[in-house]
Amino acid sequence: MNLETLSLVLAIVLIGWYLSFSASRLDRLHHRVETSWATLDSLLQQRAALAHQIVLVSNLDPATAYLISSSAAAARDANIVERSAAESVLSQALKLVQNAALDNSLQLPSELLVELSDISSKVKLAINIHLESVNATRNVRSKPLIRLFRLAGKAPIPVRYAFEDEVV
Repeated sequence: MNLETLSLVLAIVLIGWYLSFSASRLDRLHHRVETSWATLDSLLQQRAALAHQIVLVSNLDPATAYLISSSAAAARDANIVERSAAESVLSQALKLVQNAALDNSLQLPSELLVELSDISSKVKLAINIHLESVNATRNVRSKPLIRLFRLAGKAPIPVRYAFEDEVV
């Protein structure tokens, strides 16, 4: 075996290793996006349930109670296209409730206020993690070798949702 053949084989092995490594990394990043979305979705569902609970135990006027209850129901039941708008409306409604409870213009049990504050901070953290995962995956997918060799396969491109920018 001469030096040219050996260097060609070595180059092919290194390129193969790099492509394999990149494909594994991309797969892990897609998995991270899926798990971060599942966590975020779970927290958003908990937040909607908490909104229903707040409506039941607070002294909200009927119009505000209806607004919060309907926005929570819309957020829980919306498909992926409508979900962003529904979550934005629920976020705004819960901010109003939180501000009213802090101003003492709304009687809300302190446990619910603490739980609302806690779930809001968890949602913000989950959104940050999800956005970081989406951005990392999109950055790797945009590399020329990844696109050239189609290492992403048929995995959909991760997307950002409008409500994520509004909540953060």
